[in-house]
Amino acid sequence: MKENIIGRKREQQILQEAYDSNNSEFIAVCGRRRVGKTFLIKEYFENEIVFQIAGIHKGSMAKQIKVFYQELQLCGVEADSEPKDWLDIFFLLRKYLQGLDVPRKVVILDELPWMDTPRSGFISALEHFWNSWATGRHDIILIVCGSATSWMMDKVIDDHGGLHNRLTRSIFLPPFNLHDTEKFLKKKGFHLSYYEVAECYMIMGGTPYYLDMLDTSLSLSQNIDALFFSRYGGLKREFQNLYAALFNNSSDYVAVVRALSSKRMGLTREEIIKSTGLNSGGGLSKLLENLESCDFIRTYKSFDMPGNPIIYQLVDFYTFFYMRFVENSDMVSWSSLQGKGEFYAWAGLTFELLALLHVSQIKKSLGISGIRTREQVWRCKDANGGAQIDLIIDRDDPTINLCEMKFTLKAFKIDSKYEMNLRNKLEALSNATQGKKSIQITMVSAAGLDKNSIRSVISNEVTLEDLFEKD
Repeated sequence: MKENIIGRKREQQILQEAYDSNNSEFIAVCGRRRVGKTFLIKEYFENEIVFQIAGIHKGSMAKQIKVFYQELQLCGVEADSEPKDWLDIFFLLRKYLQGLDVPRKVVILDELPWMDTPRSGFISALEHFWNSWATGRHDIILIVCGSATSWMMDKVIDDHGGLHNRLTRSIFLPPFNLHDTEKFLKKKGFHLSYYEVAECYMIMGGTPYYLDMLDTSLSLSQNIDALFFSRYGGLKREFQNLYAALFNNSSDYVAVVRALSSKRMGLTREEIIKSTGLNSGGGLSKLLENLESCDFIRTYKSFDMPGNPIIYQLVDFYTFFYMRFVENSDMVSWSSLQGKGEFYAWAGLTFELLALLHVSQIKKSLGISGIRTREQVWRCKDANGGAQIDLIIDRDDPTINLCEMKFTLKAFKIDSKYEMNLRNKLEALSNATQGKKSIQITMVSAAGLDKNSIRSVISNEVTLEDLFEKD
């Protein structure tokens, strides 16, 4: 493993296996914008890259070809005349690679979707380059990257044309988890508490590019003020480009995530249609699929909702924070909100999401890593007013962990009123399962439980520190 790459162990293993193989390799690397796709590839193959080029956002076919040719010229390739199309370009690339005397030739085509302008013939030229030449050799490692995951899925990974089954490997790069976020921030020179790292994660998620914008000379609150609430804050302006760079018809995508941001438990497809006014059909299905592929949303099925419909839930911290506090807001300081009701209302919601995205760490703490589980939130409506459960870990053993999440600076105290609330939830869930599963109340808290808490109702405790464990 490369020491300068934080985490990404499975992804590095895939890249090493490709390098060690005796065949040419065609690898697709996907992931949301700013997640570190290019950094991973360049750092891992630092000394083996023989050619790399990135597409131009909204560049014409002529500009894409010109830039590609200029990069080839810097490598010593000259054509008898200016290349006119992509077939010419890939012929020149082939000519260049044939002249290299190195054992493995790593070629990186970054932001591939931007190169594929309308009616340009880019994909067919790429297919011809791979199918007629590169795949028959034993020394080519062609790596294509793209933030527009939907394009990568349709045109490369799930292609039914000339590239069908031609990919040898694919990598879907997720954001960092808490463990790797902490390592990244320490490498930058930060010395933050678990609480502060969690707060940072709950604001901008585990996106390396965003984390790298933090200034070590400022406190976390000062950094958030500078990045989100100053006039030219980098993460204040990022939202305008985020969805537009990933998706066509980005306004429809923003409409969906805005609707989801107002409902922490998520919405069904029918509820999304009602809230956004978008038409039902294949277009909406593709939109939701693309959002999930880029880690903006997740899907789950409600514990006992009639018909068991799929529920779509927003899981992108940056989007949630931006829409709640930054967009159309006159708030001038994150620091001024610390310790106030609005802060804890937001923190409570996002800490639940943080726990949901670190279920593997919760399971490890509970000693159930080897048991298959399903994770979901649940709401019960009954004559007593109902009950809402932040996270249910439904196990195959058969047991259910009824998880409660509390993000507080000080140890959380369970008083008699809260104990009764927990017992009501326990009873409601037991009724929903018809007593077929044992239920354990599991407390996931940022600062632990107060020593004077009523603990008899709690079966397990998971600490914030536990969420920082490796996967």
